[in-house]
This record gives sequence, C-alpha cells and structure tokens, in this order.
Amino acid sequence: MAPAPGAYQKTNGFAVAALVLGVCFCVGITGILAVVFGNLALGQIDRSQGAQKGRGLAIAGIVLGWIGIALLAIPALVWFGYGISNL
Repeated sequence: MAPAPGAYQKTNGFAVAALVLGVCFCVGITGILAVVFGNLALGQIDRSQGAQKGRGLAIAGIVLGWIGIALLAIPALVWFGYGISNL
C-alpha cells in the first residue's frame, strides 16, 4: 500500500551508503561495497511500496561502484600480465 499523500518518505540508508562508497571508489574495496549496498537498497525500496526513496542514489552508487571496479581491475590485470611475462 502506498503512503498517504503528504506522508514522509524516508531515504534508504543503503542507498546513501552506496553513493558515498561509489564516490570513494579509488580507496579499494569501496567499489564492490557500493555495488552490493546499491542492490540491497533497490530491493528494500521496491519492497517498501513507496515508503522509502533513494532509488536514484542507489543506481548512482551501483554505476560508480562498477566504474571503480573497472578502474582498479584494468591496472591489476596489466600488472599481473607483466609479472607473468617476466617469469
């Protein structure tokens, strides 16, 4: 059931955490956590039937998290490939 008109919608905490961790993706594992928290937030927001908001925050956190994972994976693969070629 959707909340009554004018009812207060609470922002999902996982959505906020996903966005913050997604912005800080250069720190390391935060990209992975942003993707996990963002997906948890989307599930909770869908189940809340309009009582929670933050869908855009969760999606932005997921996207930034995947960008962070890619930006860390590319140099890691290059480093790994370089290390293997020097054996």
